[in-house]
Amino acid sequence: MSDHTNQSASQTENQQSKPQTVQHSMPSLTHDDIRHFAAPDNCLDGKNILVTGAGDGIGRVAALTYARYGATVLLLGRTSSKLEYVYDEIESFGGKQPAMLPMNLEGATYAEMQKLENLIHREVGQLDGILHNAGMLGALTPLEMYDVDMFAQVMKINFTSTFMLTQALLPLLKDAPHGSIVFTSSSVGTHPRAFWGAYALSKQAVEGMSDIFTQETQNTTNLRFNCVNPGGTRTNMRAHAYPGENPMSLKTPDDIMAGYVCLMSDESIGVRGQVVELQPKD
Repeated sequence: MSDHTNQSASQTENQQSKPQTVQHSMPSLTHDDIRHFAAPDNCLDGKNILVTGAGDGIGRVAALTYARYGATVLLLGRTSSKLEYVYDEIESFGGKQPAMLPMNLEGATYAEMQKLENLIHREVGQLDGILHNAGMLGALTPLEMYDVDMFAQVMKINFTSTFMLTQALLPLLKDAPHGSIVFTSSSVGTHPRAFWGAYALSKQAVEGMSDIFTQETQNTTNLRFNCVNPGGTRTNMRAHAYPGENPMSLKTPDDIMAGYVCLMSDESIGVRGQVVELQPKD
């Protein structure tokens, strides 16, 4: 196994210059364009992309996919052994050397996230994108019965830490020519449903955060903030939410990667403040 350290990102050179002007001329893609994006080879070459929850599920597949399209991927997750496995997978197919950033988002402080920003700035120099994928389902139960400690835990992982990490890393994202921040939402975030409790409320908050960030930055920066709703996907979280469902009836994370790649590529420069459903219902 390779020597996995946070400093592995030092192999990546800062290949892009800081943005000079705010650009608005790029035409926006439709959601259908994003879902069916035909990614050119190396469309993410030269980009440094941080993926939270990178150890398994959609986060793992997104990290691998970004690496296959030329990005240097910063793997953030709470379980080092899982990050090591993804690290080795990327190296096995000749992807650019990734970086491992072990962090438990539930317990992480803002000061720790600021230290992470300093580390990335020192070792990489620039951050082009974040995929906020880490999440917790919590309980599926009426709000009047919801355990308040679990409620706080779900909100911290799904929303509060997402906000804190975005704010801490914003200086680096502003230094990129076209920084892209992608939040993970859900159908119950757009349309809250009974019994989905803290999970639905946290995703509703994430969509609102993306909207507010968009309004506050769209006229002064080249940043873009968007949400994706992956839809029913063959993951462990989905299996816990729907234990009686046949997982073979669902799409795999690989099947929905076109949208994830599109929103990190320069093809989506004109896309801001959107909630993109990757599996819209007919």
